[in-house]
Amino acid sequence: MKSKTKVLFVTLSAILIALCVLIVNLYMSQNEMKQALANADMRAYSIDENTTPTVKANYMSYNEEDNFVKAAEKTVNTVVHIKTEVVSKGNSYYDFFGSLLEQLYGGQMQIPNNVSVAYGSGVVISPDGYIVTNNHVVEGANKIEVTFNDKHKRTATIIGNDPSTDLALIKVDAQDLEFLTFADSDEVKVGEWVLAVGNPFNLTSTVTAGIVSAKARNINILGDGSTIESFIQTDAAINPGNSGGALVDIDGNLIGINAAIASRTGSYEGYSFAIPSNIVKKVVEDFLQFGSLQRAYLGISIAEITEELAKAKGIKEMSGVYIVGIEDRGGAKAAGIKEDDILLSVNNISVNSNSQLIGVVGQYRPGDKVKVKIQRKGEILVKEVTLKNLEGTEEMHKDSDSFYNEVLGIKAQALPASLKSELGINHGLKIVEVKDGIFKQKGITNDFIILSVNYQKVSSENDLKKALSNDRNGKIRIEGINSTGTYNITFEFYR
Repeated sequence: MKSKTKVLFVTLSAILIALCVLIVNLYMSQNEMKQALANADMRAYSIDENTTPTVKANYMSYNEEDNFVKAAEKTVNTVVHIKTEVVSKGNSYYDFFGSLLEQLYGGQMQIPNNVSVAYGSGVVISPDGYIVTNNHVVEGANKIEVTFNDKHKRTATIIGNDPSTDLALIKVDAQDLEFLTFADSDEVKVGEWVLAVGNPFNLTSTVTAGIVSAKARNINILGDGSTIESFIQTDAAINPGNSGGALVDIDGNLIGINAAIASRTGSYEGYSFAIPSNIVKKVVEDFLQFGSLQRAYLGISIAEITEELAKAKGIKEMSGVYIVGIEDRGGAKAAGIKEDDILLSVNNISVNSNSQLIGVVGQYRPGDKVKVKIQRKGEILVKEVTLKNLEGTEEMHKDSDSFYNEVLGIKAQALPASLKSELGINHGLKIVEVKDGIFKQKGITNDFIILSVNYQKVSSENDLKKALSNDRNGKIRIEGINSTGTYNITFEFYR
């Protein structure tokens, strides 16, 4: 009996010793694991050449999330909700005869109106109430209501708008507003984090995160070849209502104005596009100084270099763009640039596509000088080019500038943005003076606004010249309205 008790005691002692050893080992292992993690933390947050990229990337994500918060806090109070009302009047016959009846019998005629309401976003860019948004958000608006993040509202007026860039500048009467500063969009890198801030589906102050997916995208949404399309592409979620909102970098600085999505459903599918801040800044300055966009041109026609073109022309490197034509009055010809040259860069910014070239040149005005690097028969050359406007001059044109057209016998000027907003239109030429010619013969006075010539919309002297050149065997068709928008008139004549 004693021997059995002794054996049982020895067995229990062995089990207890084994358990103690196991507990000690587990404790030591846990301490070693904690120390290893602590060492890993120290490596991740220290700036060390020997730090492995994988460890650093894993732990830097916490810092990035913190930056997201700071960028969002800096941005949300600078992005506003925009509500617009566009009034479309009844047919032109009713408007015309309604106006006649008012003149004959006095009083107010009730002209049937259809009011359409639209929504979008905008970005405050100055403490005194200047706000940049998309042209398509405020185009033709009779009333613009701006709601800030703290719920207070203001009525805005249009300072300038331009369909070719899809940008508009509006202003509210306010002071000491929070605002965003412009970053250099040329320095933005593919793969860097960005935030999109706006009001999708009327949900105010919505922030989404993504990366820059590509730069200098042309998606052909703004119309003909005279448009400036060189978008920043991102996968940050953008939906209807985000138009005109901010795309900001990790520091909360403005790198773009959100403008479009590529979608089969009308909602976000992973492809969003923003107008680069360098273009936005230049266009805003044009609106403030001149009232309208000042476009500059190199004066060349180009083709993007493909494998087929490279073989046909004996091009060894697939970089740059191939110059296929030179404008006689352009700056490129004056600087000595020739057909068959390969354009490599403008002011040290590489150019490999038409949209990249448009994006770079779109940051300058007529009269500005740029350094253009070209390759000619294997030799690298740098040419200084003075940019010019479409007329081949270095002049800037203000909205208030008038011009004379001999065919019509009138002096006219571009329609001011305020009058466009008041009339609910986005183009037109205002007649300043009627001289001897067809308009005087037709009894047209200074009260008239030309909207189209030969079915082409007109907003500038160049528009008018091009439209008049497209006559039908000498027959010219003019469409317009009076300055109050109460009646339309159309007439035709032969040269």
